[in-house]
Amino acid sequence: MGKALFVTGTGTDVGKTYVTGLLVKRLKDAGLDAGYYKAALSGAEPDGKGHLIPGDAAWVKQVAGLSDPLEDLVTYVYREAVSPHLAARHTGVPVEMERIRTDFNRAKEHHAYLTMEGSGGILCPLCWDDRQELLLENVIQGLDLGCVIVADAGLGTINSTVLTVEYLRSRTIPVRGIFFNHWIPGDSMQEDNRAMVERLTGVPVLAFIQQGDTEMDIKIEELIKLYR
Repeated sequence: MGKALFVTGTGTDVGKTYVTGLLVKRLKDAGLDAGYYKAALSGAEPDGKGHLIPGDAAWVKQVAGLSDPLEDLVTYVYREAVSPHLAARHTGVPVEMERIRTDFNRAKEHHAYLTMEGSGGILCPLCWDDRQELLLENVIQGLDLGCVIVADAGLGTINSTVLTVEYLRSRTIPVRGIFFNHWIPGDSMQEDNRAMVERLTGVPVLAFIQQGDTEMDIKIEELIKLYR
């Protein structure tokens, strides 16, 4: 059984999948057995043959050079670009925690370092009906995972990142680091954002990803310590 890490974001469209792909690629490039898994994905595009293409997983598979079949990387795939709980309600295919656990454990058995990507921000509901109320945090807790956070390095990140850290802590979910996306070297506001986030949370910003980066600049020894 391998080790695992959960990647969440401070919100939608902060570049969580982009950063996750570079993270998995960094592990692979170091010669490590790295895998990827996502519980639920919405906004998938049809391939014209009656199947949905989970774009996030497909991108990570491509950029990291994963050999796993695409269908093994995501459990629930929805076409509608809405929160998974709403897409599930509209399709009549609800997200089930036990199926996620089974697929997660299978992936973890196959890889030494498994990276699990969340959907949207930490408060993303995966299922919400008369039978069950399942939030992303419930999945993280149920799988006993620690987190890293992907945040936009620009304006507003102090608020969104600190709130995300504090929310995770209130749920006793370990926060092991932060990744700043859309980083502009030498930008005084972003440099201050980094300093303030680290000061207010006590959590280190581990890597800085610039627009168009194809590699993650982080020591492999630091990266593998995040996985438990």
